[in-house]
Amino acid sequence: MPLTRVDHLDPAYLHHWVATQAGIARTPGVQYAVLVRGEVVLDGAWGVTDLTSGTPLRGDHLFRVASHSKTFTATAVARLVERGEMRLDDALAAHVPELGGSRAGEVTVREALGHTGGLRRDGEDADFWQLAAPFPDRAHLLDSVLTSGDVLDRGEAFKYSNLAYGLLGLAIEAVTGTPYAEHVRTDLLEPLGLADTHPELDDDIDRRAVVGHSAPVLAEPGLPVRFADGRLPVAAATTGALAAATGFCSTARDLVRWAAAHCDGSDLLSPATRRLLQRAESVVELPGAPRREYGLGFESREIAGRRVVGHSGGFPGQITRTWFDPERGIAVAVLTNAVDGPADQIAGGLFSLVSKALGDVADDGGAARAGQAAAAHGSPAPHALDRWTGCFANLWGMVDVARLGEQLWLIDPRKADPFVGAEELSVDGSVLRPAVHDGFGPVGEAIEVLRDDAGEAVGVVVGGMTSWRAADYERERRAQAEPLTR
Repeated sequence: MPLTRVDHLDPAYLHHWVATQAGIARTPGVQYAVLVRGEVVLDGAWGVTDLTSGTPLRGDHLFRVASHSKTFTATAVARLVERGEMRLDDALAAHVPELGGSRAGEVTVREALGHTGGLRRDGEDADFWQLAAPFPDRAHLLDSVLTSGDVLDRGEAFKYSNLAYGLLGLAIEAVTGTPYAEHVRTDLLEPLGLADTHPELDDDIDRRAVVGHSAPVLAEPGLPVRFADGRLPVAAATTGALAAATGFCSTARDLVRWAAAHCDGSDLLSPATRRLLQRAESVVELPGAPRREYGLGFESREIAGRRVVGHSGGFPGQITRTWFDPERGIAVAVLTNAVDGPADQIAGGLFSLVSKALGDVADDGGAARAGQAAAAHGSPAPHALDRWTGCFANLWGMVDVARLGEQLWLIDPRKADPFVGAEELSVDGSVLRPAVHDGFGPVGEAIEVLRDDAGEAVGVVVGGMTSWRAADYERERRAQAEPLTR
């Protein structure tokens, strides 16, 4: 649930927006967190850990965050480089002798980190991603790389490779003389206090792990769907020698704290090294897709006019995403337990809402100080604009009047981008008025806010059509539909 309400952020509204997105997508469970300048200001969960058991999802349940693992591996390598124990220009064969004499062995640490070494993505037989076989162990990984790992020349193109990150894990073990999991635990996780982050799933933490789910499965005509929502549970699996690429488990709260360690002001890495990891090594532009950039273990993109950095994760039955603005210290993480979970779209929308609400406040740490004050002295008095806010619905859909910072907005919470079609509102006496612009909707028409005897907003009239408080409307519609279902 939301932690607290601060002057510029309304966690209750953010929870509502995430829940709406999750419900529309029929995602079993969504866990999410927001951090501003080192303070976790939102930490929530919606749905269940497992459709079969129906166990309510909490903020401390663990997800497979998959390729987020690459950010940990890249950071571990960078710290070894800073200590002079490894060089980015080292060939992988310098640390993994079995690769000696092979083209894969000539790939440098930097090329492996940036996916420009030309190595195969997962191997000729990658059905372990469907849990048809175990993930490769060290011997299997090396055999796969040596027998069929070369696809492109070094530097020829950005070519994502889990095998390359598996080899980086072996290189870390060789340099440190300790197992990969032990090294990242003692060098990264424990110093940062990331107690809910683990390099691999094991029996001790399995009890706190969510269950992954397939996409909805269509039943044969005339046969009932056996599983809830038509989704099938996905069994847990360990990742063997690919842990450095995809093995990590974590929570949304820990991931935004991990992101904070990569924002300006952190001393985990030197500023120069941090910039090196986050700057674009490759630009990926595909037809019909947004421009994407990749550095060394970190992806970047533009959201809400800001360059954000982070990573996604895709594991059998679970999809996750983290984005952070390293300059303003804003981070969001969204974890879902379905193979079609909308983690990316929810994270992008959540970042947009938070960024709009904070404006320039995050640049001077004001939001973090506000959050600390609220936690110390209890929730602050409601903002003057809050009396106009609410979540409303009618037969045609949903509409929210939301306060983001010092501005009221009319938002459709069903849209992945909350600001597509959104209207800025101003208070005009007893009504709300949107800005005048070209459009097909009720442009410039005053929005009436309906209130109960206590003065609470219970409905809005937009373009002559009434929407009622969403919970009230849902109850009324269910009552109306009851005779039709008998």
